Amino acid sequence: MELIVFIGIQAAGKSTFYQRCFFDTHVRINRDMLRTRHREHRLLAACLEGKQKVVIDNTNPSAAERARYIEPAQAAGFTVIGYFFEPDPRGCEARNQARARKVPPAGLFGTLKRLERPRFEEGFHELHCVVLQPDGHFLVSRYQPPARPEAALEPLEPER
Repeated sequence: MELIVFIGIQAAGKSTFYQRCFFDTHVRINRDMLRTRHREHRLLAACLEGKQKVVIDNTNPSAAERARYIEPAQAAGFTVIGYFFEPDPRGCEARNQARARKVPPAGLFGTLKRLERPRFEEGFHELHCVVLQPDGHFLVSRYQPPARPEAALEPLEPER
């Protein structure tokens, strides 16, 4: 029983990573597809009740937003694993332009401003860092939380 939470801005490669790594084993919960929190909550509840492995494929930028998935999963006895997609604002902006449904730049950079680095204290059993490489491959490594706990709450600024 496993809940995976993706954390990252739009166009970071989260959905592609899901398709390549978890498509055959985990149900995907994505608010873009489900459209409402109510539907998302109902599908999550069904997965938890049915002991189904699940991936939360949303931006999940803050600890508060991640808690809505982590807390019920813990209560159901699930292992909680986080994948933090290291921000690459320029790359995300370029990939966003190639999307059929583009995210407005204000939305992309607004999510970046709200992005908090994950912490084990949120309830994660494992944390991984994902970097999308220029060739389209993903580099996955063990996540190293910030040395100072308060650094997890510092905003990640776009590169200038």
